Amino acid sequence: MSNRILIIEDEEAIAELEKDYLELSDFEVTIKANGEDGLKEALEENYNLVVLDLMLPGIDGFDVCKEIREKKNIPIIMVSAKKEDIDKIRGLGLGADDYMTKPFSPSELVARVKAHLARYERLTSAAMSENDIIEIRGIKIDKTARRVWVDGEEKAFTGKEFDLLTFLAEHPNRVYSKDELFREIWDMDSIGDIATVTVHIKKIREKVEYDSANPQYIETIWGVGYRFRI
Repeated sequence: MSNRILIIEDEEAIAELEKDYLELSDFEVTIKANGEDGLKEALEENYNLVVLDLMLPGIDGFDVCKEIREKKNIPIIMVSAKKEDIDKIRGLGLGADDYMTKPFSPSELVARVKAHLARYERLTSAAMSENDIIEIRGIKIDKTARRVWVDGEEKAFTGKEFDLLTFLAEHPNRVYSKDELFREIWDMDSIGDIATVTVHIKKIREKVEYDSANPQYIETIWGVGYRFRI
């Protein structure tokens, strides 16, 4: 069965070009031209990934992303002609897994779609007879169920937030640069995407740290990167 991709994009020429390239890679593609229809489609139907334009008539891409993420954990790739870092940071903070700035080549979009789907499928298809648990100083990570508790209270994590926290917790006391973390979690080289890691670390700290300004778990090693301290 083909993976189903939903494109929410109001520029018809761009949407059709993306659709053509994705269909050449055997994806099943649906296009919605505004935020309201796209959000309804994403929530009511089963898609494997959403390609979401930021500037949409009606409901904008930020609100669509937020609504989808509250209900579903599928990968979301946000695309926009806006190059400002603040838009990228906001989109990633709302739960988007990736952010692409127009213009981009359709083949790059296909490559990123495949990378996100491959990682998502690896993480969700592993059926274990016994849940794989990581416990470190009050943090409990259930890798099988993809759930996290902090001092007994369950916290909601997006897919990439969970992946990043789990990776760092599985490799404690080792310092990773932002580039290394981006390649490990997003399966791609970080070309101008360092903000992605920074935003996700900030969101994780808000959920696991008692004082995110003075982190006790995920430490910043200035000029180098991050490490999970045990």
